[in-house]
Amino acid sequence: MSISVVLFTCDLRLHDHPPLRAALDGTEQVVPLFVRDQAVDAAGFAAPNRLAFLADCLRDLDAGLRERGGRLVVRHGSLVDEVCKVAAEADADEVHMASDVSAHAHRREERLRRALEAEGVRLHVHDTVTTAVAPGAVVPASSDHFAVFTPYFRRWSQERLRDPLAAPRTVRVPDGVGSELLPSRADLSGLSEGLAAGGETEGRERLTTWLRAGVTAYEDRHDDLAGDATSRLSPHLHFGTLSPVELVHRARRAGGPGAEAFVRQLAWRDFNRQVLAARPAAAGADYRTRHDRWRSERAAAGDIEAWKEGRTGYPIVDAAMRQLRHEGWMHNRGRLLTASFLTKTLYVDWRVGARHFLDLLVDGDLANNQLNWQWMAGTGTDTRPNRVLNPVAQAKRYDPDGTYVRRWVPELAALRAPVVHEPWKLRGLDRAALDYPDPIVELPEGLARFKRARGRD
Repeated sequence: MSISVVLFTCDLRLHDHPPLRAALDGTEQVVPLFVRDQAVDAAGFAAPNRLAFLADCLRDLDAGLRERGGRLVVRHGSLVDEVCKVAAEADADEVHMASDVSAHAHRREERLRRALEAEGVRLHVHDTVTTAVAPGAVVPASSDHFAVFTPYFRRWSQERLRDPLAAPRTVRVPDGVGSELLPSRADLSGLSEGLAAGGETEGRERLTTWLRAGVTAYEDRHDDLAGDATSRLSPHLHFGTLSPVELVHRARRAGGPGAEAFVRQLAWRDFNRQVLAARPAAAGADYRTRHDRWRSERAAAGDIEAWKEGRTGYPIVDAAMRQLRHEGWMHNRGRLLTASFLTKTLYVDWRVGARHFLDLLVDGDLANNQLNWQWMAGTGTDTRPNRVLNPVAQAKRYDPDGTYVRRWVPELAALRAPVVHEPWKLRGLDRAALDYPDPIVELPEGLARFKRARGRD
């Protein structure tokens, strides 16, 4: 009897899963396998919020497999060693998995291929599982990747996407392959209080609701901080409980300017992944150096801590940082303005902010997180590397009546716009009673420092 192993990584779903479909079409039985890779834990990526969401995803995946006659096998340790052990236990002929873009993923895939080949087992790696368009599928004439989004998006939009695959009706798993207990978020501590639930079932329900009631207004409202009018699907894309290919197809069927704007965001995600695939070092090094002389973490320690805690004295910045701590998620406009504030106004290394985001974000995707931070710091793909977002102007534009600030900064709940965005200007205000700090830096001072450091004064 022919048997294959399907290694789930960042693709924790049954719908539109090319590795699973190929395994089911090619062999009589499959072993659905997830390995909690100890190398990922050692690298510091196993943050509590993501572990909790992962636990939800694995439990939901196991439930879906059991409904089809199967089950999920879970192991913990060296991914290469555990896959080889499971392949041997099942007497499998082949292993199927999705491709990924990080340097770690590339090294892991190559080690796994060599180890399996030594045992006479074939490794099949599938594209367009975690992206709509595979990294490297579209390239400019003069380079191995696009460094500017707009021309990339034009080419990306012309690609014909494969048709989404239905979830299997039956999954037959061989006996005799042992599994560890499924993890549970109840066993974890240090979680954000408002952390969302994970799993394919939750993701598909959220997607259906979004396409029915949210996407139409997306073009006009995606920057509305108080309106919370984004899809909130990024955690599901990160863990692969939803397929980017299916999302593009379904959004395009929905039609309209809102759906087009949403598809553009999915393309931006693919854009970052093709950059990281071509330049893996960009996960920790400047994609385009500006020869910055960032303030040292020691010298800026007080400012960094105030930024993390949401106590900068700039209400819109503080509101976004408190949302991050409470939900393990932050509105995209908030991500832009908090990153600008840290890197441009406080002139702190983007890696400090990226590391803090990865500590808390449930959608802490290496490509999106690192490269979006670089975009805002001016060391990435932004064609205007010296742009600075003014937090007061941003607040008045994207939270005009102050609802978002009052939601997350209750000390200011009694204030109304525009005072809530600049309470330090209210004469006679009892600041001690508010328990809200003065600004840690004046905006002109921060801007002047940044210009001097970038050699623009």
